Amino acid sequence: MSRQLLAMALAPLLGLFILAIGNGFLATLITLRLDAAGESTVIIGWVSSAYYIGLAFGAMFNDRLLLRIGHIRAYGSFASLVAVTVLLQGLWFDPYAWFVLRLIGGWATVGVYLVIESWLLTSSEQKVRGRLLALYMIALYAAGAIGQLLLGVTDAMGVTAPFMVIGMLAALSVLPMAVLPRVSPLIEQAEPLPPHRLIIITPTGVTATFGSGLAVAAVYALLPLYLQGLGLSVARIGQMMAIMVLGAMLLQYPIGRWSDRHDRQLVLILLGAFFALISLGMIMLPQKQWMLAGLLFLLGGGVFALYPVALSHAADRAPAGALVRMSQGLLLINALGSTISPPLVTPVMSWFGDAGLFWSLGSLGVFLVLFFTWRRSVRPAPIPVAPFASNAPMTVIGAELHITEELVQGATEHEHYEDLSRVVPNIEVAEAFVGPPREEDATISYFDTDTDASSGIDTSLPVRFS
Repeated sequence: MSRQLLAMALAPLLGLFILAIGNGFLATLITLRLDAAGESTVIIGWVSSAYYIGLAFGAMFNDRLLLRIGHIRAYGSFASLVAVTVLLQGLWFDPYAWFVLRLIGGWATVGVYLVIESWLLTSSEQKVRGRLLALYMIALYAAGAIGQLLLGVTDAMGVTAPFMVIGMLAALSVLPMAVLPRVSPLIEQAEPLPPHRLIIITPTGVTATFGSGLAVAAVYALLPLYLQGLGLSVARIGQMMAIMVLGAMLLQYPIGRWSDRHDRQLVLILLGAFFALISLGMIMLPQKQWMLAGLLFLLGGGVFALYPVALSHAADRAPAGALVRMSQGLLLINALGSTISPPLVTPVMSWFGDAGLFWSLGSLGVFLVLFFTWRRSVRPAPIPVAPFASNAPMTVIGAELHITEELVQGATEHEHYEDLSRVVPNIEVAEAFVGPPREEDATISYFDTDTDASSGIDTSLPVRFS
């Protein structure tokens, strides 16, 4: 990576790091404060969901605002709005007001991510995106872990102190972006693939990314409630959450690289089984702190690895020209899962107690195992087309960071063997190899049925081999 590129990426990544430190423990703080005030788990779930609703709306519409006012002004506006909503939460306690403030905060937060991710995307070449994505993930996860550790420190300073610290960090994150040259990279408005197209291309990828959204949002929003029910102090809860984030950071890449050497559908099946086993362990095993820390470390690794493995599996299916739009569409499916997760899980926690969180995660794991096993019997997994890349982008424009040069090259080579020109309309695909195929390889059913009823696409696709 050139010094010039590093200099261009340093300011956005530093701004992200500063803001994400505060954002890293804000969800935990809000959950604990609502519980301490005697609010029901259902109310806590809806307030938690408001943030993800804001994220989903921002992911779909904030790019239009960015196109109008530019990166630096947009970043200043979004970061200032994050600071204001957090400070208002510290000054004014009301669950219904917090719902609105969290929704606005989620919308503004994804605006910050949009500026950073689009800046990194448009200021780099495709061949260095993998390294930029790695730096992005290090900044995001390291800030998340540090933020969780600050939870106990700031809580001991007073009731409003944590909100003041988070607000100051959001305001401070503007400074690195403000020193950039007054030049904004050019971006194009995103056009994600609609859900019915995604389901045609990769039903496994759609289900896995949706399940990932359910699991990640439940863990971030409701795990602090479970830990508080165990009698842990605020500082200890922050430490346990930091261990969970550390597991997500350290285990995601080894799991992904393992998926490069094995059937990715099998890896997804094992991840679903892993959810179920860890959840059972959280319910049944004695809650000694060292054991709890180990289980949470593993839980973070498994939960956060599901989305990038699912995205890699989906990329093995898609034509090269549809990779970006497919990745953007799956990100929105993931956001939908995050949005509905807390309101779905909190009633279970009301019925079964705080352990209802892990009954829910365990049930999700069992469902994923059954679904992925069925899909594997219907349509075997394709050969991986490119090495696994960890994934953390939050916006549909930033999702393109995942599309590296290796991934596009692998997908193009894959097209030489499978004619995917009718899978997604209006894209260019590679010429199929010319030559008589073997009789048994003349045609494969790329999808489960011969024709997609909603679109009229003929899904029995010829395969030519040289």
